[in-house]
Amino acid sequence: MKLGNFSVSLAVKDLEASKAFYEKLGFSVFGGDASQNWLIMKNGEHNIGLFQGMFDKNILTFNPGWDSNAEKLDSFTDVRDLQRQLKAEGVEFTNEADESTAGPASFIVVDPDGNPILVDQHV
Repeated sequence: MKLGNFSVSLAVKDLEASKAFYEKLGFSVFGGDASQNWLIMKNGEHNIGLFQGMFDKNILTFNPGWDSNAEKLDSFTDVRDLQRQLKAEGVEFTNEADESTAGPASFIVVDPDGNPILVDQHV
């Protein structure tokens, strides 16, 4: 199963403080909008998202159709196909992608320890 680009979406208390901390670890701003309380930071092939006031827990995030530079891949498994595969395996969903549409969509599952996993397709 190919889930696409992986990143960790962090629920932060202070966007600027978190940005400054991760810059010390070698990350630099790659995308996002600080005025909307979110930034995407990159260190080599590693991406993290900083989100202030948007959700309660940190989230493991996968982006089908994207590489680590948010560039569209020529070939990838659509989020709806991933959802069908996981449903066939008996995985329960907290949010599902609309399987009657095409293009951008997402779903959320939660692992046995309560960690949310977002599969978020932007293409």
